[in-house]
Amino acid sequence: MNGPDTGRAETPADEAPDSETLGTSEAVRTYFGDSYEQVVRYAELLREQGELRGLIGPREVTRIWERHILNSAAVVPYLPTSGAVADIGSGAGLPGIVIAAMRPDLEVLLVEPMERRTTWLGEVVSELGLTNTEIKRGRAEEYHEAFEVDAVTSRAVAALSKLARMSLPLVRVGGEMVILKGRNVAQEVDPARKVLRRYGATDPEILEGRTVDGVEATTILRARRTK
Repeated sequence: MNGPDTGRAETPADEAPDSETLGTSEAVRTYFGDSYEQVVRYAELLREQGELRGLIGPREVTRIWERHILNSAAVVPYLPTSGAVADIGSGAGLPGIVIAAMRPDLEVLLVEPMERRTTWLGEVVSELGLTNTEIKRGRAEEYHEAFEVDAVTSRAVAALSKLARMSLPLVRVGGEMVILKGRNVAQEVDPARKVLRRYGATDPEILEGRTVDGVEATTILRARRTK
């Protein structure tokens, strides 16, 4: 899903690293470790089919690593060490597919309402051999009584107040909402406080997600559900 806040820090085009070079660099290979081959295949699929299938914009095809893959990977250190994570509005599988590849110890639920996107997700899961991933077609709100997870994540879905209403009912008590947002997310916190309190969430932390040198940090917001 696309929303008003992309969850990506903008880098001027003349300063952007070459994505092909970045994706095959030793720094990126080391960063992803055992998951690198799956992640690089996912990047290839996005490059080959992403624009054609309406998953990414035409200007993003040549910048898949920095704008999508590494941006999504930045959330992984802030996820729980075990249990289940739901990626709501998963769309092209960002960040859910990247999480599933990097963290085979987690159960990853990809929640997406659009049929053409769930078809894509199914193809990617099969191609990458991700056995820890389940696709759930529907809006997050449709699953509020169906399951609870240890963390809910999302990227470029909605403003924080709306996102909290969608996400927090899916989070078990003691679990967290850990979302990728843009640099101006602090401006969304005050309008969302009432909703956050309603669901027993702590005041949100705004965190910096870094991956490899030369790629701008991602802004991450985290809030724990206490009741």
